[in-house]
Amino acid sequence: MANKSARDTRAERAAVALKEQQRRERRRATLMIGGVVLAMLVIVAGGFLINRARDTSANVSAAPAGSGSYGVTIGSKSAPNSVVIYEDFLCPYCGELEKATHSQLATLADQGKVYVEYRPFNLLQTDYSVAAASAFKVVLDASGPQVAKKFHDLLYADQPAESGPYPDSQWLVDKAVEAGAKESAVKSGIENETQKAWVESATKSATDAGVRGTPTILVNGKVFQDGRTVDELAQNLLSAVQ
Repeated sequence: MANKSARDTRAERAAVALKEQQRRERRRATLMIGGVVLAMLVIVAGGFLINRARDTSANVSAAPAGSGSYGVTIGSKSAPNSVVIYEDFLCPYCGELEKATHSQLATLADQGKVYVEYRPFNLLQTDYSVAAASAFKVVLDASGPQVAKKFHDLLYADQPAESGPYPDSQWLVDKAVEAGAKESAVKSGIENETQKAWVESATKSATDAGVRGTPTILVNGKVFQDGRTVDELAQNLLSAVQ
């Protein structure tokens, strides 16, 4: 009887140990799955701000909005609010922000509520980023800010995929003409990328100011990051400058 009792006790302990091990394994599996799901949610919600590991610095400094040294402006300098948007013409998040704020910012600028400066530069270090920014400067110099702003808008309205293929120089010329530029005034400059030096200067100015990602937005001189998605960021930006 004593031997049978001992065997029963050992069997009971083994059964308890097995159940405990199974419980731990289920908990471990649950935690692993939960961790993966949480990581995916974080990536989806915050990825556009991280912009593929290019951190947007919270300590961005810049020349006052409206200097126009490296961009085009809309609105009056006397408006109560100022917005600076650092952007790369190939950045998909910039494209999303442009679609979500384009008409509303233009309306607010017309109403005298906000002064907006768009500052393109070469963040993504691609041939298209350089070519598009160079073409923007060519159009700005040859045809003025209104045509350059329209050209800016058209580049985003028909933005290529970040992975390519990228449009050629004739496509950029056609967009410039569609925006109102004379082909004879911009064709050579766009095809030969005569404003590469300006693009390099604009890029250096942005990086020197602490810009590490696009879009980077300044509202009244301070970095604006109020939003977990592009749509939230856009809506909160518009609300901030009403």
